[in-house]
Amino acid sequence: MIKGRFLAFGLATVMALASSSAFADGDAKKGEKVFNKCKACHTVEKGKHKIGPSLAGVVGKKAGSTDFKKYKALKDADFTWDEDNISKWIENQKDFLKEKGLPTKTAMKVKIKKEDDREDLIAYLKSH
Repeated sequence: MIKGRFLAFGLATVMALASSSAFADGDAKKGEKVFNKCKACHTVEKGKHKIGPSLAGVVGKKAGSTDFKKYKALKDADFTWDEDNISKWIENQKDFLKEKGLPTKTAMKVKIKKEDDREDLIAYLKSH
């Protein structure tokens, strides 16, 4: 009986730890490599834009609030770039825009399908 309780407690503890945010956080160093897919159009330098807006400080920022004059795709968006929204966006932009009830026209074509890569990229963005 004691073994069963110990096993149940151990299993519950492992499950709790596995679902904690410590396991969900990405690796910024690996995310820097993932960002190579993005840097043809984006930078992480504040105020330095390329074809797309700078992604410096994007985590926690209101969508469409960049000072990048050419950027109009999300100007009427009513959400913040939190980890969940960024993950959904970089996984599939058109599906994300449709889910938000926004026009699905976007110049962004890069999709990051692997969840680990998305988590790593978000960790990298959070560090800038």
